Amino acid sequence: MSSFSKLFKLFLLVVFLPLVPLVLLLSYYQVHLKDNILETHAHLAQIVASSLNQHIEDLQWRLAFHQDLSQLLSKRQDPRPLLQNALAANPDFLMLAVLSKEGKEQLRVGPAPLLKNIPPVDVADDPQLPLLAQEERLYISNFDVVDGRPISEIIYPLKNGEYLYGLVSFFGFLARVQEQRIGNTGRIYLIAPDGSVYANEYQYTPAFDKEALQKAFASGKPLIYRLKSAQETYSGAFAPTPGLDAYVTVLQLKKEALRSIYHTNILLLLFLLTIATLAYFGALTFAEQLGEPIAALSHAANEVSHGNLDVHVDEEIGWGEFKQLIRDFNKMTVDLKDYQHLQLQAQVSEMKENVFRSVAHDLRAPLLGLQGYLYILQSGKASKKEEKQYLTLMSQAAENLSSLLEDVLDVSRVEAGMLTPKKEKVSLALLFKNVTDTLTPAAAEKGLSLQVQEADFTVQADPKLLRRVIMNLVSNAIKFTEKGAVVLRARQDEAHSWIEVQDSGIGLSQEQIKGLFQKYHQVHDEKPGYGLGLFISRQMVQAHGGTLEVVSALGEGSTFTICLPKENV
Repeated sequence: MSSFSKLFKLFLLVVFLPLVPLVLLLSYYQVHLKDNILETHAHLAQIVASSLNQHIEDLQWRLAFHQDLSQLLSKRQDPRPLLQNALAANPDFLMLAVLSKEGKEQLRVGPAPLLKNIPPVDVADDPQLPLLAQEERLYISNFDVVDGRPISEIIYPLKNGEYLYGLVSFFGFLARVQEQRIGNTGRIYLIAPDGSVYANEYQYTPAFDKEALQKAFASGKPLIYRLKSAQETYSGAFAPTPGLDAYVTVLQLKKEALRSIYHTNILLLLFLLTIATLAYFGALTFAEQLGEPIAALSHAANEVSHGNLDVHVDEEIGWGEFKQLIRDFNKMTVDLKDYQHLQLQAQVSEMKENVFRSVAHDLRAPLLGLQGYLYILQSGKASKKEEKQYLTLMSQAAENLSSLLEDVLDVSRVEAGMLTPKKEKVSLALLFKNVTDTLTPAAAEKGLSLQVQEADFTVQADPKLLRRVIMNLVSNAIKFTEKGAVVLRARQDEAHSWIEVQDSGIGLSQEQIKGLFQKYHQVHDEKPGYGLGLFISRQMVQAHGGTLEVVSALGEGSTFTICLPKENV
């Protein structure tokens, strides 16, 4: 992930994280605001329910003529004039009747068209009738709709043991209640427990979901958050009526009831969107201003860590302290480059001196030997046997000089890029035989077993260079192995060919392996050599497009592996 992405996400997190509790607080506030709005509907429903209860209590007061009625009935006088006057004084009374002690109708008064449609009253089987006589209270039945009007029956016990019966219309009361409005769509309804709405023909009544209303009434919770009709969704509240088995319900279109919340939500959404937009572009700008110099410095530092001290960071991309930081970084790279140059010169001088000392020492010993043998031979004092022995020693000294000079020349060719192998088909079986024939005496002299697992295939390589690499690896194995064996083997698959030299010698630690293939590097200074063999061997293998690697552990021997790609074979 880039520095810009990290900074951009960090700035956005810093801006938006404080908004989380704010959004939660606003959500909590809106929930309570919704409850407060619906509680206003609940208060209105309570007020209407109380008014209805008061209206029912007023009915009992308007029945004060029941005492005169009882006297007339006791005296066996006709009560119809009294009942007619009561109907005239109370427009809500549709019909009045006198019931016997058994609950059967004896006489009635009221409009003739209405009386024709109402059968004789008989409540003899009603178990509530004896209780009314004992408690002397007014009984009011549930609503029934007659001619589109909510009608209720009333029964009141008289002193002489008979009962006053009447039909009372609540149309006037409900008409006054239904004239009330809450906004444009809020209405007050009187609803039965089964969800049926009592309404006159002038009041628009949506097709409310009866089951939803029943569940709301059964829950006992006065607030209705969601009530569906055929076209719209309503919200509101209800309150039970103490004197009737019905509920005063205030319902309003949800979108109108909660309009203030919706408007608040829109404003909050616009506010948050504005903050988000400003935060996004602010974070983007700030991250770009911070990210560009940081990314440039990071890239430059990575280049410096890989040894590129020529890297330069443009100071113009920085601002404030970044500009000074970039200026100091550029100065540091210049100082490091100068220091590296001086250090490199010192290392080269030291390396040259060490190489010169090493090569000069190794050159001086055979040269002095050659000079000494030549002086003895020139003096004529040596015998024939001694002359032959001296000539053999001089030949060995010359070969050592030639080998040393060849290594030095090979290093020069490698560094100049002039080491180009001349590839041809090379039989590994013949190459292995040539190497073992040459080095078997040296192995036998140390009591080592030089084993060869013959490889019956060829590789495409420079025979001289490949022989030299294998000779160097096998001779090194013999040099650093005191007992056991040195094994030379080869194998191949579809993509590569491998040549392995395995010994049971002293082995190498992981720290020793790190500098093993470096020029003029010797792991064991007490052993003869110039530290060039493995360096040259790896360069020769790499010139073939292959690799030379080693796997080793102290006291467990080493395995050097040459890997040549098959496409170059």
